[in-house]
Amino acid sequence: MVSKYHEELRNEDLSLPFTPMVVIELVSNTKEEAIQWLVKKIRDKKEQGGADLKVTAVSRGQELLDKSSPNLLLVGASKKRLLLGAEETGLVKECKDGSMRAFTCSNRGSFKMLTEDGCLFSIAECQYIIKHALDGLRARQEAMVPGYPLIRLYPGKSVLQRLEAQGLLTQVFPLHNKDDLKKLAEFWYGKLKPTYQPLDDIRHYFGEEIAMYFAFLQYFTLALFPKALVGLLYYLCAWEDYDKYVIFATLNLVWSTVFLEVWKRYSATLAYKWGTISRQQEFEEPRPAFHGVLGRNPVTGRTEPVYSNVQRSLKIYLVSMPFVVFSLYVSLCIMMVYFEMEFWMQSYSSRRPSPWSGLLLYMPGIVYATIIEIMNRINRFAAEVLTEWENHVLESTYQNHFIVKVLVFNFLNCFSSLFYIAFVMQDLKLLRQSLATLLITTQIVSQVIEAFLPYWLQTRNRQRIHKKRRDLPAYRRAPWLEQVELERSMLAYKGTFDDYQELFLLFGYVSFFSCVFPLAAFFAVLNNVTEMYTDAFKMCKDFKRPFLEPAANIGVWQLAFETMSVVALITNCALIGMSPPVRLAFRDAEADLILLVVAVEHALLALKFVLCLIIPDIPREIQTKLAKMEFEKLQALKQQRLQQARESLELNGG
Repeated sequence: MVSKYHEELRNEDLSLPFTPMVVIELVSNTKEEAIQWLVKKIRDKKEQGGADLKVTAVSRGQELLDKSSPNLLLVGASKKRLLLGAEETGLVKECKDGSMRAFTCSNRGSFKMLTEDGCLFSIAECQYIIKHALDGLRARQEAMVPGYPLIRLYPGKSVLQRLEAQGLLTQVFPLHNKDDLKKLAEFWYGKLKPTYQPLDDIRHYFGEEIAMYFAFLQYFTLALFPKALVGLLYYLCAWEDYDKYVIFATLNLVWSTVFLEVWKRYSATLAYKWGTISRQQEFEEPRPAFHGVLGRNPVTGRTEPVYSNVQRSLKIYLVSMPFVVFSLYVSLCIMMVYFEMEFWMQSYSSRRPSPWSGLLLYMPGIVYATIIEIMNRINRFAAEVLTEWENHVLESTYQNHFIVKVLVFNFLNCFSSLFYIAFVMQDLKLLRQSLATLLITTQIVSQVIEAFLPYWLQTRNRQRIHKKRRDLPAYRRAPWLEQVELERSMLAYKGTFDDYQELFLLFGYVSFFSCVFPLAAFFAVLNNVTEMYTDAFKMCKDFKRPFLEPAANIGVWQLAFETMSVVALITNCALIGMSPPVRLAFRDAEADLILLVVAVEHALLALKFVLCLIIPDIPREIQTKLAKMEFEKLQALKQQRLQQARESLELNGG
């Protein structure tokens, strides 16, 4: 599934001296001197402050579609540059003996080839190396961008980030490889293989972050099978009486804990196999959108924008947090309107019973679920605007604040009504109906928005490009430009956030209240199997190819799921305490029942945390291999220092 990184694109009519892998898009009115300066900067050797890459500028005179088309730079790299870049970025590769080691040019012969013709790196890794080199372009003696005296450059600052912040650079994206993509698509979603994901092939083409998401999706689906089978058994054997949901609630208690503990060990195994568990974290540069007054960075010593932490904190506590509270208040108001609609519909159905009135009972829930999905989208946009306005320095800090806002919004939106029905109204029949309606409606609306809408937009875009190509005979002389033009106008893949968020909410539905609706896990399995195929399709057909992002786990989402598992434990303990058999046993001692439920819940929480401490997150076998890798690295460093010392003594005549 890995192609030769020297294989040429389909460029029979416009020959290129190298294989273009990455495209840099500049706005259409970019001045020629700025383009020439950037091209030279990319081509220059590293010692001269360049990236030492191969680049070709495609101007509007080379038969792009029209005068409003952007200026494109096609970037590639020599084999030598890729080898050096792999060592610079700290890529960890598999050796011929099966062990994993950080790649070094001096020992490149000891690493396993990906193909028979001697390729060491996948296309995704090559593009990652090129992106790393482009990100490393720094201003040196230049005071401004040629042709733009108002766009100042500062020594040591990223050139591409500066161009992007000033609106000259539109996007940087890697190109798809049609042959590899076709093979991956046929093997991935072209055949009916429910729950199976070709993780290694996905990782080679899209990188570890996306492969880790599909690994989690596959694992989540398989882990749901036992619950789905028990739920079907409940349904087929007519065990859905509320007196019998205690067994299912107990299953939820065990499942939510075991699920995450086993996943941590499985993800560690994958991370070792993919070489990301031991990769060193690079120094994180400021975000392109970060702004402030010029000052001196105490870490790098460079002159760059700085921003007051006090001012940022004031924005968070005086604006962002009150807005979040206000949004939650709006969500609660909408929830109360939903309950009014529900009560009115029940009253109407009891007064005028008919088959239609029975169906109408589900209408308030369907409308409410649709409103929830719309509100989730609006809140996501609001969280993005607020987090951008807070002006965080680092991308990681920005993402953490953004994720917290969105999860708080969505948790209250999706689950507040269910908690209210369960513990305030204590109406288990309405709880089952609401959970079923929310779960199924949310899945349908989500599939329409995330899968069918991007497909429709991309189909229209593809038709537009083909039509313009037919109208321009000169365009046929460079058929590969059609691929560049088509891909640059495709939707950008914004990361795995939305995909994880969907699984996060689904995890809540199947672990909180599924004991009163045992078929929830069954519908979740159906959703996940559909999600596998639709996500695979949209990655291959609807979105630009994303750059490889190393990932050793699912990041902050691990903490989010663990928090949900704690809430699930508390919720299921409370539901068991509310079950008719238990309440009957404590009919005359309600206070004793509450104390018992709280005591059991605390004991189970303590047991959960003890299990988390006892069960190692990384399997012992992987721990041994990592320790061996670290030992070998220290030995190699010691030998290198000894060699340098010998050479120094020889030069000094010692």
